[in-house]
Amino acid sequence: MKIGFVSLGCPKNQLDTEVMLNELRNAGYEITPEETEADIIVINTCAFIEAAKRESIDNILDVAWLKTNRTLKGIIVTGCMTERYREEVLKEFPEVDAILGIGSIHDIVEAVQSVERGERGYTSFRPKDEVELGGDRVLTTPTFWTYLKIAEGCDNRCTYCAIPYIRGKYRSRPIEELVSEARELESLGAREINIIAQDITRYGADLYGEYSLARLLRELTAATKSVFFRLLYCYPDKITDELVAEIRDDPRVLKYIDIPLQHISDNVLRRMNRHGDSAMIREVIAHLRREVPGIVIRTTFITGFPGETEEDFEQLCDFVNETRFDRLGVFPYSQEEGTPAAEFPDQIDEQLKQDRADIIMRDQLAISEELNRARVGTTLRVLCEDFDPVSELHFGRSYADAPEIDGKVYFRAPRRIAPGSLVDVKITEVLDYDLCGSVVTK
Repeated sequence: MKIGFVSLGCPKNQLDTEVMLNELRNAGYEITPEETEADIIVINTCAFIEAAKRESIDNILDVAWLKTNRTLKGIIVTGCMTERYREEVLKEFPEVDAILGIGSIHDIVEAVQSVERGERGYTSFRPKDEVELGGDRVLTTPTFWTYLKIAEGCDNRCTYCAIPYIRGKYRSRPIEELVSEARELESLGAREINIIAQDITRYGADLYGEYSLARLLRELTAATKSVFFRLLYCYPDKITDELVAEIRDDPRVLKYIDIPLQHISDNVLRRMNRHGDSAMIREVIAHLRREVPGIVIRTTFITGFPGETEEDFEQLCDFVNETRFDRLGVFPYSQEEGTPAAEFPDQIDEQLKQDRADIIMRDQLAISEELNRARVGTTLRVLCEDFDPVSELHFGRSYADAPEIDGKVYFRAPRRIAPGSLVDVKITEVLDYDLCGSVVTK
């Protein structure tokens, strides 16, 4: 029996897929990357915003076509969309044979066995706040870089976000468990581990009574030999002086931080139920830049939040152009049912939301090009990811580039460089968000 997987959404969802892959492999099932060869396909869905829901639905319909027109025997759907719309999935998609909730990923073998027997309608929705965290994984990333999920759920309750309803309350994994997993990942060849959760800066508050990300980083670097750690999804109100010092002083904590700020207008921040105000945000960024020279700061913003005035938007534009973030993404506000913001009376026209997002990204492109031009003539340590035979260039990432979301460094080399190798690249060109250069030969 061959099992195919479609994994959608964020890296946190991807790690759930990796746990399910491991359990199926241990149960004797063959995993195939080719959907047309699969007997059963598992779709791990996302439902964070409307675009993610649409992508999940489209993938279910695509796989359903294989069941109707090819040899596919069964479809299992799991992830955020089933957790959020459990009744609708089985009702609206008769081709789906089984569904699992967020708390039931460890029931994947039982679900597959049910489909094997020709049964339809298997469901499992265990309490998501009680699900076993972590677990052995089959890596779907290259072995030389991967993710480490340190917590599940979220307690922040931003008014636009459905994640607390989907994923449950915040639950940290014990330090000892994370250290053991990091050691295992390094033994498999990891050179870079990206630390993820809905909010990594809250880590440890539930287990240890205080924010413990800095402590975790010290334990991780002490327990490993050479792997680097990258910090993704930090909330500004929980970035402690201790954490800043750890980023500054530990050479294996990359000088990179992802801080989803969402807005800068105090009016919008209050309506979003974000913790802290514009003054705090500005001080956090200034503090990071003072204490950690060369730090790369990535952020995301939402445009068109209900009640966002022209003045609010102008504040955001001014902030973006003044602050000059190294990396930046923008999402037009998505009106998500069940969230407080969905019921706010002053919703904004869809086109205006998109227009405002486009303005921010136009400004950011100019900023990124200018910041990248400043790197011309410098030398960056680059983690080689692969070779592009079309351009005849290798490509990889420096400390300034998170996988799958940031730009790349393309480079020439006198010989083929193995993926996972660290090389020094002198930057000679700028390609929008990407850089190009040549390996420094000694």
